[in-house]
Amino acid sequence: MTKYLQRKKRYIKSVNIAFLVIPILLLPPLLEWYLDLKESAFFTQYYDEILVTNILYIVLVRFLLLDSAIFIFSRSKYHVHVALIQVVLLYLEITLVTIVYYAIVFNIFDPFSLFHLSASFTPENMKDIHEHSFITSMYISTVTFTTLGSGDWIPQTLMAMVAVISEVILGVVQGGVFVAIIIYAHQNKENEV
Repeated sequence: MTKYLQRKKRYIKSVNIAFLVIPILLLPPLLEWYLDLKESAFFTQYYDEILVTNILYIVLVRFLLLDSAIFIFSRSKYHVHVALIQVVLLYLEITLVTIVYYAIVFNIFDPFSLFHLSASFTPENMKDIHEHSFITSMYISTVTFTTLGSGDWIPQTLMAMVAVISEVILGVVQGGVFVAIIIYAHQNKENEV
């Protein structure tokens, strides 16, 4: 494992490239969303397989992105503060892309079939929630990723539970890595003095 982390070959070696590459990660679910609108029978037939593939895709890609971000930060020639700001912005972008990615996936698979709304709303509010399924999906994804978990949306399928588990783990790990980078930057600042 140590040998793997110390390797010099990375696909993303620059912060500038990373900021451009990260939004491209949304292309597969956006393509799926489009195909779902055109070929809904295919999605119905391979529902679970497509959802699992989406989860595996984002977990693996996120691992590579976080690995690249740590590599970029640790090899940065800039002053620690500039490098830290770049990494914070990169992490913010990774976070937003991850939340949007899961929201797109939830929306493709219909948030109302994946999750059960346990809160009570007026009929007018329920109509609004149903009419704005992408906003609902963004809400579910944001609450899940941040591990806020307000409890109003409960997974009602096994695949929804797997998706929630993977998103929560990604959110917790990203928070931990972010704290580790802040500590690393602080220690480097003390060593420069």
